Amino acid sequence: MGARLGDAGGPARPPVSDEAIGRDELALATRNHGLPLEALRYDLTPPGLHYVLTHYDIPYVPDTSSWQLTLNGRVRRPLRLDLADLRAFPQVTTRVTLECAGNGRALLSPRPVSQPWLVEAVGTAEWTGVPLRLLLERAGVAGDAAEVVFTGADHGVERGVEQDYRRALPLDVALGDEPDVLVVHAMNGAPLAPQHGRPLRLVVPGWYGMAQVKWLREITVVDEPFTGFQQTVAYRLRQQPEEAGEPVTRILPRALLVPPGFPDFMSRTRVVAPGPLTLEGRAWSGHAPVTRVEVSADDGRTWRQAELAPDGGHPWAWRRWRSPWTATPGEHVLSARATDAEGHTQPLTARWNRGGFANNQVQRVRVVCPDPADNG
Repeated sequence: MGARLGDAGGPARPPVSDEAIGRDELALATRNHGLPLEALRYDLTPPGLHYVLTHYDIPYVPDTSSWQLTLNGRVRRPLRLDLADLRAFPQVTTRVTLECAGNGRALLSPRPVSQPWLVEAVGTAEWTGVPLRLLLERAGVAGDAAEVVFTGADHGVERGVEQDYRRALPLDVALGDEPDVLVVHAMNGAPLAPQHGRPLRLVVPGWYGMAQVKWLREITVVDEPFTGFQQTVAYRLRQQPEEAGEPVTRILPRALLVPPGFPDFMSRTRVVAPGPLTLEGRAWSGHAPVTRVEVSADDGRTWRQAELAPDGGHPWAWRRWRSPWTATPGEHVLSARATDAEGHTQPLTARWNRGGFANNQVQRVRVVCPDPADNG
């Protein structure tokens, strides 16, 4: 009997509560990397430290001058644009924090089997490109248009389904200007690196990473809801496999600490000296600006408000926060939680879902403060 496409991978399955991380998850973890949390100190994440999630292979694009972006479907004037054409449009640069929808997945119990993210799947950059609405206006969107579908050049198989990576946005989001959805060619003032979508990608401020289609090659306006795999099978909040599930869209609020002191190599437990120090970190939300960050040094039993820096005119990027703390000999668990202007607040524990998506439970950082008297 010949092989079938479905033989390329196992079927979707529920996690097992005591299941160790398998070789397949380790293989994913070697391809995808998170932000080293000490790099939260950078306002803009250097591209090599920014988180990366790649579903399939990174397309090899040796010559970007030959890259073509097509815009078709329910439009009056289909477009075929190269990079020079795109740069002739008005350019916009926006500072945006991107976060993977699966960030925090490995902290759930039972652990959904997939890319085993802890809390590091995040990064912030200044993205330069053309507002999508300008391209859609040039093409002339038909009156019966409903959604806009984006196709990347990355191609693979998931759960027996061969596919290009495709995602869609509602028409009102695609045409919106507060904020602009961008067709991006530069990151932090330089051409996109291969792992970040060279030569073109989508950036949708406020939305989780699955919406930020990389290696963008086609934009299609459609007159009915898109039903592709990444839209209706993946990236849904489900408790049971037969549910349609709620779609994953905007980023829930999160605050992360810059780990204080220095780490143990294996456990990453932090070691600090007794005395006063400043806890600091970043906070963000895709729903509304962060308005409050609170810090706990006793594993969430008590909280105090941190000082939140102004957004600097970057409402879709993380904000710095600071809070004084006096370390005393012993063990401590540090946490931070963010609240946005719409009242969304990080929970102490997350509501479980089968895909491990949108887990924004508060971070817990174990700190050991040695007693100087015990070292003498």
